[in-house]
Amino acid sequence: MIHVTDAKYVDGYKIHLKFSDQKEGILDLKNVIFNDHRSIFKELIDLQKFKKFKIAADTIVWENGLDLAPEFLHEKMLASEK
Repeated sequence: MIHVTDAKYVDGYKIHLKFSDQKEGILDLKNVIFNDHRSIFKELIDLQKFKKFKIAADTIVWENGLDLAPEFLHEKMLASEK
């Protein structure tokens, strides 16, 4: 089971992620935030709110309660590196 071991804000909607399988990289979540029309995502268009995340429950969690599955983050990060 994959989980996030470290996460640091880079810029824009980019976060540097490290995972339990030792893979790491920068993931740009702009498309995820802007293309999901649920209000919990819309709140994070505000960069000041987007920057306020922490690691909890093996993934990143924002102050508004949004969390993204670590497997989703892992897959998106690896796909963006190709």
